[in-house]
Amino acid sequence: LWDTAGQERFRSLIPSYLRDATAAVIVYDVTKPETFANVDTWIKEYRDIRGNEAACILVANKIDLELSRQVNESQGKSKAAENNMFYFELSAKTGENVQGMFKGVAISLQPQ
Repeated sequence: LWDTAGQERFRSLIPSYLRDATAAVIVYDVTKPETFANVDTWIKEYRDIRGNEAACILVANKIDLELSRQVNESQGKSKAAENNMFYFELSAKTGENVQGMFKGVAISLQPQ
């Protein structure tokens, strides 16, 4: 499990991690629309290296901050559907649905 946190300083390392990745979990912050805007870039980068059939999960984080939310659930679900991805909403802070997301990763890795 590798977490690059989307930080620019790790950008050059990402392709080497993706080459051997079995799945990717692309996480955005529901309170920061710019992180959602970057989702397409991350999906493309992963699938350019691993192919379109590679397991890829889209995760909306910080759902505990409902009053600050700027990316709604339907936007996330739509993006996931467009890209044939599982979609989860969770709060890393409270732990809400974190276990469900990891179960989703496991399911996505099972042969179809």
